[in-house]
Amino acid sequence: MAGCLEGKVVVVTGAGRGIGRGMALLAAHEGAKVVVNDLGASVDGEGASSQQPAEEVVEEIRKAGGQAVANFESVAEPKSAEKIVQCALDNFKRIDGVINNAGILRDRIFHRMSIMDFDQVIKVHLYGAFYVSRAAANHFKEQESGAFVHFTSTSGLIGNFGQANYAAAKMGIVGLSRGIALDMQRYNVRSNCISPFAWSRMIGTIPTETPEQQARVERIKKMTPDKIAPLAIFLLSDLAKEVSGQILASRMHEIYLFNQTRPIRSVHREDGWTPQSIAEHALPAMRSSLTPLDRSGDVFSWDPI
Repeated sequence: MAGCLEGKVVVVTGAGRGIGRGMALLAAHEGAKVVVNDLGASVDGEGASSQQPAEEVVEEIRKAGGQAVANFESVAEPKSAEKIVQCALDNFKRIDGVINNAGILRDRIFHRMSIMDFDQVIKVHLYGAFYVSRAAANHFKEQESGAFVHFTSTSGLIGNFGQANYAAAKMGIVGLSRGIALDMQRYNVRSNCISPFAWSRMIGTIPTETPEQQARVERIKKMTPDKIAPLAIFLLSDLAKEVSGQILASRMHEIYLFNQTRPIRSVHREDGWTPQSIAEHALPAMRSSLTPLDRSGDVFSWDPI
């Protein structure tokens, strides 16, 4: 039986380890030819890069009878991102899907966050997703088909301590994906986001100083990276031809569909508003609908199923 990506060519960024590795392996298993992109740097983007992680994934795919090539370019520069897409064209003559998974972390409480901490996280996550997607977009337009899968996070969708840079990047990706979905719908090109729940090198930076933090980490450790891959590969495939502009999440054996920002309450005053009348009238009317300052762990407080 043919896989759901049979005959397609897929780029997976950050595919040398963790979630990216799982998606590259499943894409190949489902029949895709895969560009395994990984810079091979540390979690924070520093340190010497290594080609070993990407090469090991390619070797694993080939041993299983699949086709793959390794690519070591950075997503954070436009020319390098173009080379990632060109790698697919040079080796496999086309491109059908892009998974924007590459990322780094520079966690800092906001008043200690440096400009560099903010800039580097935005460049890898948000600019990286834009650069790689833009490099593939014209090819998708010309062939009138293609699919993007971008990775967002509950750090942005809900909130977490010490991750203002990461949250900003991940919410930016939501807007980017929605814009791509709207602009490229006429060319039969789809774009969706996944918020993953899985233990990985990046999640491994979560503090474990209190019993509550330790319990949270133990829950997350149960959610292995391979649990994310089926949803991502589904979204790349023609099985998801009706799905675009959405935000989904994968949490062990659970799949969630997130809502998106829409008005939930309104108040009207015939003679207009003053700061005082807002405090006296509008705020009391809306108070029960204000979004609390929850973190991801507050909203997803139960054990993964």
